[in-house]
Amino acid sequence: MNDASRFAEPPASWNDLIERVGAQAWPQATLYVVATPIGNLGDLSLRAWQALRRCDVIAAEDTRASRTLLQAWGVDTPLMAAHRHNEAEAAQAIVQRLAEGQRVALVSDAGAPGVSDPGARIVRTVREAGYRVVALPGASAVITALMASGATSDENPAFVFAGFMPPRQASRRKWLAQWCAVPAPVVMFESPHRLAQAVADLLAVCGAGRRLTLARELTKRFEEIVTLPLEQIEAWLAADAHRSQGEFVLIVHQGAEPAAAGADDARTAELLDTLLESLSVRDAARIASKLTGLPRDELYARALARRPAQA
Repeated sequence: MNDASRFAEPPASWNDLIERVGAQAWPQATLYVVATPIGNLGDLSLRAWQALRRCDVIAAEDTRASRTLLQAWGVDTPLMAAHRHNEAEAAQAIVQRLAEGQRVALVSDAGAPGVSDPGARIVRTVREAGYRVVALPGASAVITALMASGATSDENPAFVFAGFMPPRQASRRKWLAQWCAVPAPVVMFESPHRLAQAVADLLAVCGAGRRLTLARELTKRFEEIVTLPLEQIEAWLAADAHRSQGEFVLIVHQGAEPAAAGADDARTAELLDTLLESLSVRDAARIASKLTGLPRDELYARALARRPAQA
């Protein structure tokens, strides 16, 4: 018996599980914040499926994208738009529905609403109006990438999520210098058309040896996850044109411990020069202090000497 025939019909235990989940409490006048798949349609949870079927309306970031998911799962619940440009109005409409005792589901295009996606304003408004909010966990690009990267551990589980990088180079380098000084892995998103510039800026700010996990097309057919020193990422991308396509999660692994005061003057000078390309003397000294452990006043004086015309 092949796999297709083995799983063509759901076993009785699956039907029993559906009944058990369906028999759970599904309170009315409640906003259900539902995580949806980030690529693989099979990653919708059983509880999320039940919630989407039982709600009176689904507030969606993009009704066309959500309709594809709902059709695949046989959900015919009506849709309403709730995106970045109408979130305030959508929040009030949802509160009105809750006042009528309805159940409302909130979804984004993929992943968790309100986490680098619209939805947080709706959740706040609903809570402030006194109605219940129930979050249904599910797929997350951040957690999926971390699980596959090895960047964290049970001994040191800390990480930070920085979201999308700024689009302009000067702002991006300043942003990267601040985030990558945090003593923990940093998770960020980037679009394919800015990926090459982002990698170049990461190399300039973090140095050649800093490790980067690049995860593309997570949970999809052409998923790829690689961890390499930053100096090797450009060559890895150039080896296959497809590697620069799709949706990306980047994880900058934690750097080495800050250097002791007075150590590696040449490296400190190089770091200051890189920071001064896009930052003021004051900001360059502050960030270099975080990265090296050297006193800020000392670094300010050295930065000022390297760019005497800038206050």
